[in-house]
Amino acid sequence: MGQKIKIAGWISVGVIAGALTTVSLQTVARGAMTPLPLEEIQQLSAVFGLIKTDYVESVDDKKLITDAISGMVSSLDPHSQYFNKKSYKEFREGTSGRFVGVGIEITQEDGLIKIVSPIEGSPAFRAGLKTGDLITKIDETAVKGLSLSDAVKRMRGEPNTKVQLTILRKDESRSFPVTITREEIKTQSVKGKLVEPGYAWIRLSQFQERTVDDFVRKIEELYKQDPHIKGLVLDLRNDPGGLLDAAVAISAAFLPPDVTVVSTNGQLAESKATYKASPEFYARRGTGDPLQRLPAALKKLPLVVLVNEGSASASEIVAGALQDHKRATIMGSQTFGKGSVQTVRPLGPDTGLKLTTARYYTPSGKSIQAKGIVPDVMVDETAEGDLYAALRMREADLEKHLSSGQGAEVKDEAREKAREEARKRLEEESKKPLAERRLPEFGTDNDFQLRQALNRLKGQPVMVSKTLTEREPEKKEN
Repeated sequence: MGQKIKIAGWISVGVIAGALTTVSLQTVARGAMTPLPLEEIQQLSAVFGLIKTDYVESVDDKKLITDAISGMVSSLDPHSQYFNKKSYKEFREGTSGRFVGVGIEITQEDGLIKIVSPIEGSPAFRAGLKTGDLITKIDETAVKGLSLSDAVKRMRGEPNTKVQLTILRKDESRSFPVTITREEIKTQSVKGKLVEPGYAWIRLSQFQERTVDDFVRKIEELYKQDPHIKGLVLDLRNDPGGLLDAAVAISAAFLPPDVTVVSTNGQLAESKATYKASPEFYARRGTGDPLQRLPAALKKLPLVVLVNEGSASASEIVAGALQDHKRATIMGSQTFGKGSVQTVRPLGPDTGLKLTTARYYTPSGKSIQAKGIVPDVMVDETAEGDLYAALRMREADLEKHLSSGQGAEVKDEAREKAREEARKRLEEESKKPLAERRLPEFGTDNDFQLRQALNRLKGQPVMVSKTLTEREPEKKEN
């Protein structure tokens, strides 16, 4: 992860005077001497001192400092984050793909916990929790006022223990309790099957430590079922990303050796890098090339990649690499646009800092950030159109998002109107019985985009979207 930032000098906090007494403070960052802004540091020290002496009740020193660090980091962009002991442990569990809990991806909204998505096959998924549900209580504790990490801690626990969640489902105007039994969540990031003779479908829901090995096993399994596969659909819809080396490996599975998969650029020398389709860029230390077992035919197999506005980060790297090298046809809708690199640096044995250190660029040099990957063929979610895509958040919708660094950005004023229309459609759709709803599970016979991808592989007509167009770049307003 590189050198840690070192502080040379002493900060003296006068609890009564609240003043900074040392004037020769400097930061030594990677060998470069950078003077600290002393006036602002003095203000920070003064505020600390005033809180300690004047606040209505005693405040813990460590909490004040860690909250100050958290605020400083979170002000940068939506993806930089300070990890305390709890959140650092949870982050490491997330990338390993194993933890004990209920199985939901969450965020915060208006002080409540919002479900981004239930993990397929998890206790929460089986209990019927849905994207957009709000959690108002965890057992008897009101969520309002809890931090995201505190909410996660309360929902996690020992296997086979129960937790009661109170759910607010806005589109049904009701609140109800759900009791869920915790279990070890082994997130299966790879699914696949032969959808019909000669044609296979593989879905990656996330890029984790086990993703590449699981991908190789699934490909081997499919080729055992049918050694004469004629085409493959790689499904990256709603894949939020994950580990960079996994994205490079999945790209390398389909690309010629040693071609560029992705490049990065930032302030640090180590942030200026090019990642190629070679084991040295994705094989973990002490292991061989995990792709060696793949059938040679995979390199030439006709390939369609499905993406949508929920495809982000690592999944955009894969789609961009396969598109630029003309190895696959990209189909669906324009992706999320999370084209920034986060580096996790330990700050001690159990705390760390996730910091945005670079932007990603496709092999042709295009920035992914706040733009995303534009499909070769735009295809709606359903035969009736792209009904709910406007409801999905994109990188450009996030507060303080990093710009692409490549040209001007303009605001899309029609987006809110489209969102309101999509909300009304979703509200009507939610009133129907589950079997009659128009957005089936990915990979089923009623998956419209998958059907169009198969048509493309067979050389048959594809129902191209009549409404989807490339998004105009978004402009950040000053």
